[in-house]
Amino acid sequence: MHIKSLKIYCDIVERRSFSRAADDNGISQSNASQVVHQLEERLGAKLLDRSKRPFVLTPEGERYFEGCRQIVRSYDELENEVRTLRDASAGRLLVASIYSVGLAHMSLFIRHFSAKYPNAQVRLEYLHPDRVLEVVEQGEVDLGLVSYPEETRTMAAIPWRNESLVLVCHPKHRLAKEQSVNYADLSGEPLVAFEAGLRIRAEIDRLLMIHDVEPHIAFEFDNIETMKRAIEINEGISLLPEPTVAKEIASGSLVMVTLEGEQQSRPLGIMHRRDRPLRELANNFIELLQSDPEFSDPPNFSEALQAVSANNGVTHWQ
Repeated sequence: MHIKSLKIYCDIVERRSFSRAADDNGISQSNASQVVHQLEERLGAKLLDRSKRPFVLTPEGERYFEGCRQIVRSYDELENEVRTLRDASAGRLLVASIYSVGLAHMSLFIRHFSAKYPNAQVRLEYLHPDRVLEVVEQGEVDLGLVSYPEETRTMAAIPWRNESLVLVCHPKHRLAKEQSVNYADLSGEPLVAFEAGLRIRAEIDRLLMIHDVEPHIAFEFDNIETMKRAIEINEGISLLPEPTVAKEIASGSLVMVTLEGEQQSRPLGIMHRRDRPLRELANNFIELLQSDPEFSDPPNFSEALQAVSANNGVTHWQ
């Protein structure tokens, strides 16, 4: 059976969608369905139960998926190894990132990296923090970008950057005219917060608790871009990593207010499996990421967001 058919099957299962998997592989939805039908005929077993919405894997389909995923992954690794024998900067790099790293920031970085290493193929996927760690540990991606990185027995953490947490609000908010505010001034203010369960939310909650501030949660989101949009329509204030609001502060759509007291920050790190030596391409990616060059001409955010949404959180960059 052609390796391409196995990959299409794996993509269908992982994406939980025939249409999305078809788009990923440049084929029609009917062709993707035909691939599964041919596999089922070859095996003499039903792989997917299509009577349910969304479809579910049969026991045979689950076992076949596990085996196919290993085969496809091994084949990809073999191709990458052969390519890098000729050109160490070639090959494919799979990266998973938390949403709050910032779509605009990372899209610009990937564009810069691709220009420097034109033979590299980078796939960047935005996931929930727990899921980022999971796909790194399972070996589904080469690198994971997370906040508050912690090493484990199976995963190593490489420092990336520390981002100061700053108070931001709408230009017409009552705090916007102040030179500085203290934590007591935040009491009773509607807060645009990170989603409960995220590490950064827990750290901010702890910080507010230390300063006897009882937050009035107006909204909860799992990504910074949506949080910024809520603040821009004056739905509340927020504590956000400074680099993620630089563009809005410069344009005047948001105002940064100095918060008195000890400066707080969130660390970002790069996770990878300990038992997998990093290839040169991955090391090049890390080196450029850590250098954090000052980029200009930021990409249009709405275009970046549409691209990510259209791919269900997956962005392909060549």
